[in-house]
Amino acid sequence: MAKGPKAIMLIIRPPCLFAPSPLLRILLLLPLFLIISITVTTPVSANHGFFSLKYKFAGQKRSLAALKAHDNSRQLRILAGVDLPLGGTGRPEAVGLYYAKIGIGTPARDYYVQVDTGSDIMWVNCIQCNECPKKSSLGMELTLYDIKESLTGKLVSCDQDFCYAINGGPPSYCIANMSCSYTEIYADGSSSFGYFVRDIVQYDQVSGDLETTSANGSVIFGCSATQSGDLSSEEALDGILGFGKSNTSMISQLASSGKVRKMFAHCLDGLNGGGIFAIGHIVQPKVNTTPLVPNQTHYNVNMKAVEVGGYFLNLPTDVFDVGDKKGTIIDSGTTLAYLPEVVYDQLLSKIFSWQSDLKVHTIHDQFTCFQYSGSLDDGFPAVTFHFENSLYLKVHPHEYLFSYDGLWCIGWQNSGMQSRDRRNITLLGDLALSNKLVLYDLENQVIGWTEYNCSSSIKVVDEQSGTVHLVGSHYISSACSLSTRSAIIMLLLTTMLYTLVY
Repeated sequence: MAKGPKAIMLIIRPPCLFAPSPLLRILLLLPLFLIISITVTTPVSANHGFFSLKYKFAGQKRSLAALKAHDNSRQLRILAGVDLPLGGTGRPEAVGLYYAKIGIGTPARDYYVQVDTGSDIMWVNCIQCNECPKKSSLGMELTLYDIKESLTGKLVSCDQDFCYAINGGPPSYCIANMSCSYTEIYADGSSSFGYFVRDIVQYDQVSGDLETTSANGSVIFGCSATQSGDLSSEEALDGILGFGKSNTSMISQLASSGKVRKMFAHCLDGLNGGGIFAIGHIVQPKVNTTPLVPNQTHYNVNMKAVEVGGYFLNLPTDVFDVGDKKGTIIDSGTTLAYLPEVVYDQLLSKIFSWQSDLKVHTIHDQFTCFQYSGSLDDGFPAVTFHFENSLYLKVHPHEYLFSYDGLWCIGWQNSGMQSRDRRNITLLGDLALSNKLVLYDLENQVIGWTEYNCSSSIKVVDEQSGTVHLVGSHYISSACSLSTRSAIIMLLLTTMLYTLVY
């Protein structure tokens, strides 16, 4: 029987709210070392190579100004045709960026890369880069890729098909044996310049219920030799892992070699943190879909109507037209949600008609906030977006309202207050996408979603055997998610166990 692609997955861990100090680590481990010294250990299966997604800025409270600046930079990058993820966790009061740990090279070394559905290439910082960050305030060691240290690393020359695809044809600079270069200049001034290499990328493929086996694939990615701007900030990571629509993205490369299906899904838990990101054919939950707009760089969809608490807004027929600098984009890298002014004004008017006696405050000249002590979902209307093929996206009050300094603030933002290039764009970010299983099916050029408990499980089919396997985010532990109380309890328990053994 012919072998088919296997499913692989990225697991989103809950945010690391507490990192044990070196002394506490020693106290925690000491009784265990004593116990191990007099007992027989049994082999334990370890999950190596998971694309484990974590939050950047987990547990940190960002200012509203920083929150808006983040999304502002994000939108500028989208419109510039290139992208750098600076996305949030799904709750604006705890802004974070999802990133993954992957293995690259032979022998493999670990790299922490920002996961982005808007970027079409993967790139990591390289040994030649003097400006690239050597350390990060996020608590991990950064690694500079060195092709000379990998037995499987090879340069990509400028006369290869991949280079033609990136440049839209043969590069004008190309001569014999010259490497294929890339230039990423973002609208906020940050940039990455380098060249492409091919090497082995390690990941885990689903092999059973809550089980994986190590797998790898040959992938072409960028090697950043020069860098500037936000990419070199103290919160920097090793690079970007692109999950865009282009044939140059990592998922497209793995799919073209038969390693995976060209489809993936994410479920971001906006209530508890964490979630799951799976590559492959998701069979449960069932998801209704809408077509992706053809010939668009990003995940554009056709929106048809906006409903607020059962009332359809009376909008101009051209407000959701698709075209240059207009239309609706699904982007998990954006924290809030941005609507054209005519939509925004009617939407807020309808929301506040449910609580006409509220005293509204404007924070930082851009956030609408108020005091309210009742139930959010009882006191405010749900907002529902309707799309082609009768697909709808419902956003509940507890999802579009977030707390800030004793106030409740509205996450909906006015695109009309942005630059001229962005005033007609509808951009639905994590505010609208959290607590939903979002499916990206590039084989059939559709996208879809359904409300879902993102701390539960989904099912992915093994295309080789036809077996359906369970994938659950809540089974992935994080060593840095211990609270101080939990750490003390663990210390007491291990000490008691030590006493019983002796």
